[in-house]
This record gives sequence, structure tokens and C-alpha cells, in this order.
Amino acid sequence: MNFEDCVRKYYIDENYNCCECLIHAADEYYGLNIDPEDMKMYGGFGSGMYSGIVCGTLIANTAILSKMVIENKAREETQKILPVINGMVKDFEEKLKGNSCRELRPMYYTKEESCLKTVLLAAEVLEKAVEKLKEKGEN
Repeated sequence: MNFEDCVRKYYIDENYNCCECLIHAADEYYGLNIDPEDMKMYGGFGSGMYSGIVCGTLIANTAILSKMVIENKAREETQKILPVINGMVKDFEEKLKGNSCRELRPMYYTKEESCLKTVLLAAEVLEKAVEKLKEKGEN
């Protein structure tokens, strides 16, 4: 199963929101070992924190990359995490043409598939960021 299939499974079959589905898919695909109980923390980030602001997929990508890169404390590893997150956010905004649900929903939402297109595009951005980490030997 590739990452896209894993994302589809959690978004369509398991009915998780945009943020939850990417976290679950990355946990399964990349072996992040996130405690199932802790997955509940990501539920409130769907639909831009249910207020249309920062897209839940961008939050998920940030959380996933943080889990992959940070060894102890982000504040003490700023030089390590900053370029990873900044690069991913830049790629996200270029690929999706925005970063908030208010911007993205009119472009990608459909009644039939909800925000699946947004989730799949965000997954592509995440995969690109993970590949960059692998090239640098950071993952």
C-alpha cells in the first residue's frame, strides 16, 4: 500500500477528518508509533479548527514532521526543525495556492468527496518533505 492509498483509507473508509486522517496514515505508513489515545488530540484541527483558519492538513503535516525530526524540545532544536517546517509550508502554499480552509475549500471541496482533494495534495507535500529528510539523513 502506498501513502496515497493509506490516506484514502483513513479519510474515506475510516471517516477521519483531514487532520486526523493524515496523522493516522503517516503513523501507519512511516511507523511513527503514536499512541492511539493521543490521536484524539488531532480531532479538533479539522475544518481549520472548525473556524476556517489554518487548514487541518497543514497542521497535520507540521505535527508529523515534528514527530520525525525533533528529538527532545523544538525550542532547543530550532535550527533543525525550522528549515523542515518552513520548506514544507512554502511547498504547501505553492501547491495548494493557500493555507486556510477559507481559501482552500472553494477550490477543492466537492459534495461527493468533501476535502479529499485537499488531503491528497497535502499528502504529496508531506511525502516531498519526508524525501528531503531522507536525502539529508534526518529520517
